[in-house]
Amino acid sequence: MDLVAGIDAGTQSLKVVVYDPAGRRLIASTSAPLELTSDADGSREQRPADWIAALQTCFRALEPKIRSRIAALAVSGQQHGFVPLDAAGEVLAPAKLWCDTSTSAECVQIMDAAGGTARTIALAGNPVLTGYTASKLPWTKAHRPEAYARLATILLPHDYLNFVLTGQRFCEYGDASGTGWLDVRTRTWSAELLRATDPDRDLGACLPRIAAPGEVFDIDPTTAAALGLPATVKVAVGGGDNMMAAIGTGCVAPGRLTVSLGTSGTLFAYSDTPVVDPDGAWAAFCSSTGGWLPLICTMNCTVVTEQVADAFGFSTRYGDGHLRATAPGADGLVMLPFLNGERTPDLPLGKGVMAGLDTTNMTPAHFYRAAMEGATYTLKYGYDAFVRAGMRFERIVLTGGGSNSAQWRQMVADVFGLPVDVPTQPEGAAFGAALQALWALGQARGDAASIVDITDRHVAVDPLQSAQPDPARVAAYAAAYARYLRHLDAITPLYRG
Repeated sequence: MDLVAGIDAGTQSLKVVVYDPAGRRLIASTSAPLELTSDADGSREQRPADWIAALQTCFRALEPKIRSRIAALAVSGQQHGFVPLDAAGEVLAPAKLWCDTSTSAECVQIMDAAGGTARTIALAGNPVLTGYTASKLPWTKAHRPEAYARLATILLPHDYLNFVLTGQRFCEYGDASGTGWLDVRTRTWSAELLRATDPDRDLGACLPRIAAPGEVFDIDPTTAAALGLPATVKVAVGGGDNMMAAIGTGCVAPGRLTVSLGTSGTLFAYSDTPVVDPDGAWAAFCSSTGGWLPLICTMNCTVVTEQVADAFGFSTRYGDGHLRATAPGADGLVMLPFLNGERTPDLPLGKGVMAGLDTTNMTPAHFYRAAMEGATYTLKYGYDAFVRAGMRFERIVLTGGGSNSAQWRQMVADVFGLPVDVPTQPEGAAFGAALQALWALGQARGDAASIVDITDRHVAVDPLQSAQPDPARVAAYAAAYARYLRHLDAITPLYRG
């Protein structure tokens, strides 16, 4: 029987999973690390050539008999990055990533040129936030003028991997809605915002065509040979990592909420119609399945717990022990975990703050708990915006590396006051890409199954990892969350200048 593969190109690693739809089981999983270049100005960059090397490493690690059975694949990629190509398809500069905060001034510049934040939201459904692709163009023009002068095509990281896989330049609605240029209501590029980004150049000519969610492409024969794949493999359009995680967790119908605990934190819900907030409280993205995906992103999640663990010389594998040794609220210790600046709340120049230190809570365990609580409270801050808008949810589907922690799963249940489920497939984005490939391949072969049919059939939860809110802890966390909000209110004027 045919197999499908999902590729997830993240910030820290590139992963490949291979799924057997007939047996409903993951039969292979490989990964390769990626290096991140960081500068004091907030720059966060990677070399696209490293993604290709990691892709080859991952596929070559698969058994030949597994590779020979792969019929289709799709790519999940970190959103908002900028890969500049020249006319020949050569990369002109390192890729600036989603977590790059060096372009915060350019965000303001673009929105001012468009008529302000409210006008920008009216044009596209979203403000141009720090990390979005649009802001990287004027930065490149100023800091890498030679690359900008030769720029022929603007690609996102997932688009670039698709370009390598197929030889064709295209994007898709979900990932494109994170550039800052796509009008999510009409699913068309905003000419006004493109002019606001660069009034002296037609940036629209540099944008690839937008492929429909169900399209498939032939794999490039040279790439197929390099990866050890059949020349008959079909490449689905894939999407941004959040859009693929939505598929991998079954968040493809109204009323479903996914929370991802990765390097960044995200929470998102599917909608059949555009869900735009006039104040930009969330990202009004398109989904990669034909709908919309209102999404809230925090830039500091597992990166914070990992930093604290490294600082105190222990592995996050032992973090749950520190959580068990301390009480909700960390005995008054509060961490505002904005190590990379922050998108939600909108504090791109924010820094991490530790408050409430005293002689009883200045311990590694308290610091670790405060980091995990701070990351969770920041997600709750975003969730509250969904609730104020009238959205209601009965359960949370939890994914990402942080979902492996039993203590963190329980914390999410208690902080949000909702039951938590965890899918049996831990790599939500990679698995979602595999399911998108399965869906697109089926459509190409005349199968009428919808994406909801596909996820209902293949996405399962592990009952042993579910968590229910505990009333006593819910009350304790509510008090601690209120304390977090007071500290956030106090430091917000400082980091907004």
